[in-house]
Amino acid sequence: MKVLIVDDELVSRKKMEVLVRSLGYELLVGSDGLEAWEMWKTERPRLVITDWIMPGLDGPGLCAKIRQAEGSRYTYLIMVSARTGTKDCVTSMKAGADDYITKPFIKEELAVRIQVGQRILGFETRDLVIFSMAKLAESRDSETGNHLERIRFYSRTLASAMADLNHPPGEITPVFVENIFLTSPLHDIGKIGIPDYVLLKPGRLDDAEFEIMKSHTTIGFETLSEALKRYPRADYLQMSADIALCHHEKFDGTGYPQGFSREEIPLAARIVALSDVYDALVSKRVYKQAMPHDMARDIILKGSGNHFDPRVVEAFLACEGEFVKIFNRYRN
Repeated sequence: MKVLIVDDELVSRKKMEVLVRSLGYELLVGSDGLEAWEMWKTERPRLVITDWIMPGLDGPGLCAKIRQAEGSRYTYLIMVSARTGTKDCVTSMKAGADDYITKPFIKEELAVRIQVGQRILGFETRDLVIFSMAKLAESRDSETGNHLERIRFYSRTLASAMADLNHPPGEITPVFVENIFLTSPLHDIGKIGIPDYVLLKPGRLDDAEFEIMKSHTTIGFETLSEALKRYPRADYLQMSADIALCHHEKFDGTGYPQGFSREEIPLAARIVALSDVYDALVSKRVYKQAMPHDMARDIILKGSGNHFDPRVVEAFLACEGEFVKIFNRYRN
């Protein structure tokens, strides 16, 4: 990530340079606001640390100009100033700054503020990239419509309902619920690797074609696992890889690709499995009519203990009315 530091005072600027370099960021340095503005337009750094009082263009002025020009690619702005009053902090924030630090700053504090900025920018990038990847896979099948939107809301609703069951699974935490909402749209990301003659075939697949189609689970898993190797602390990537691999597994072990059963199947995949089947049942396709909710509900109940985890089915029954609302809200 590029970080731009701006300060007309040499000693203060050098101090910030040493700190930012030590944190491993790519560094840009400006000696006044106007120079920094030109650098920002050319280099588009994601994070800017700027002094307040500078010749030509001061810190609030620089923040305001960046906010007006940044478009959809957000820049995190930290103001560093000798001004200590609450009014100054408010003025800085109104100009567009995200954070405010007073001089002389403590290097540990500035380091933490930079890391907070990176984390916030990471959330924005993470959400955008994940849903863009999912949409890329979905774009190859014109019939899926708002399938991804429905899947993410079904899955979050199921996870939340499981938290309210007697003796809920230990994995169900607020972070789990947030992550399944974020990652469930990636369940079919592996379909990017399926040839059109199989993926877009309007009729029933023959045995050979079905074997090819089943490989979308391992393709998705391998793709997301490569990302996980680079970012091993990203728990959402682990969940997305689990979902991609196991959302066609069945509770009794008769699913694919691994033949996992019961708790061998990650909980997130068990939740997405029900969400995915429900949406397939109630949605119209070239080869089938849409099924009413009550019929889909009966099929899911019959699948409890063989296709689906009984606890996930129990949660579904507790929130089935919300499923109907989600389908109607995001109807194709």
